[in-house]
Amino acid sequence: MAGVSLLLEGKVALITGGSRGIGAETVRLFSEAGARVVFSYRQAKDQAFALMEACGGAGRCIAIEQELSVPAHGRALVRAAVQAFGRLDILVANHGIWEPEDVPIELMTEEQWRRTLGTNLDSVFGLVQAAVGQMELQGPPATGSDGAKGHIVLISSTAGQRGEALHADYAVTKGALISLTKSLSSELAPGGIRVNCVAPGWVATEMSAGTLADPALGPKIAAGIPVGRAGTAREIAGPVLFLCTPLAGFISGEVLNVNGGAVLVG
Repeated sequence: MAGVSLLLEGKVALITGGSRGIGAETVRLFSEAGARVVFSYRQAKDQAFALMEACGGAGRCIAIEQELSVPAHGRALVRAAVQAFGRLDILVANHGIWEPEDVPIELMTEEQWRRTLGTNLDSVFGLVQAAVGQMELQGPPATGSDGAKGHIVLISSTAGQRGEALHADYAVTKGALISLTKSLSSELAPGGIRVNCVAPGWVATEMSAGTLADPALGPKIAAGIPVGRAGTAREIAGPVLFLCTPLAGFISGEVLNVNGGAVLVG
């Protein structure tokens, strides 16, 4: 009996923030599923190029150094992805920054506020704008098509659902991505572009390693997660992949919570 497969043969995916953590695991999984992948990195050049080679080299997977802090950066990255493989079928907006130090709102600098909003939100506007234009122009792929013109998955966070004390800048951007998901779905689903969101909870990555390893905070965080631990990067990448396959063809505007049961929202 043939098994059920989650394949992306014939698709081209752009994954931002792909050199480490959730992004890197998403690059690996999408490559395993048969997609050609372009991913961005900002600083981790050695890790990015090692990942690129592990996923088949330049014919299958391309790493692009790209700052993402204003809309123009997002548009430039989409152009580079299309130039690399000729089309764009999937956008996964995974990049983002989170300041590990707690900062009360009355002490938060305008520089930090603008830096977080620029990276986590403004650049996503440019990415989405350019990706939608490309998807509308090209139509569905000739092979491996589920009838959709394209898929967009925005990576939010539980912080965008319940807020995060002392990290208001981060929570604001992740809440905005949830609203953007719903707005884009209402606008784009009739034309064949599916837009969804994945909202992870605590995930064991380089960005969260210091906090999770803290002898006081680590156990407290784990105690607040019903499954008793932080997630793995692959446990986030899997749901992202699913949302870009025909099995998710009737899902649009959804916020998929992947948080070990820590935040229960409808």
